Parts: sequence; structure tokens; C-alpha cells
Amino acid sequence: MTDTALSAAAPVSDARKIDIATQMIAAWKAMDWDAAAALFTEDGVLHSMMVDPIEGRDAIHKRISGLGELATEIVLDVSNMGVINGIVYMERVDRFVYNGKTGAVPVTGVFEFEGDRIKVWREYYDRNQLLGEMGVATDFDHETR
Repeated sequence: MTDTALSAAAPVSDARKIDIATQMIAAWKAMDWDAAAALFTEDGVLHSMMVDPIEGRDAIHKRISGLGELATEIVLDVSNMGVINGIVYMERVDRFVYNGKTGAVPVTGVFEFEGDRIKVWREYYDRNQLLGEMGVATDFDHETR
């Protein structure tokens, strides 16, 4: 079924939205970037709020798979998840091994949906803490600007 057909379908239930968010968590743990990107609409947006958004499924795939190249483990450890006004809110700690360095960062993620796909995923966390936990000296989102 195409994205257009899915988007035109009846509204997605809150339970289905939680299921889709859970699939995203599983895709990150498996480091299956194809599966993670496929959960977005074609024109989906991944927005870490302290940097410019990544727009479009292909660009999102390129970004997350690129970051995943140096990761050997990623776990999104969710402590709370629920739906308010049709939007999924997820409180979690992201635990990872990146370029041989073990790290963890508290994060709040927010998913907006269009049909059976994620239209916008916003991430709220301390950017400096993330970079420190990753062992990254220069912010990779600003290297090409």
C-alpha cells in the first residue's frame, strides 16, 4: 500500500500509534535503518530541536544510517510513553556504544502521525551532553554549515 493510500485511510488509533512508536524503538535497537526510515512519510521530518530538521524519508535514512555506522549498540530505554491529543510522547534514556565509547542521554521524543506513518519526530535533549557521551569533539550537525 502506498503512503498516499495509508494517509487517506481512517484515522489511526492511539494503540496503533503506540505500536508504530514501539516498532521505531525496535528498529533502533536492531540498527535497522531501512525499517526505521520506512516508518516515516515520504516527506517526514526528524527534528532534534537544537539543530535544523532533517526533511524527507531518504534524508532521514541517510542521517540515521550515517550516525549508526560508528555505533555498535543502541537502546532506547523507554520509561513512559502515551498519547495526548493524537500525539505520542516518549520519555526515555538513550543508551549506546558509539565509536567504542559507552554513553547515555535522557531524551523526550514526540511523534506526530499522518495515517499509518510518522510525519514529524521531534527530539528534546541536552545536545552538549549527547556529544560528550558520544566522545565527539565537534558537533557533526555543524561541520558542513
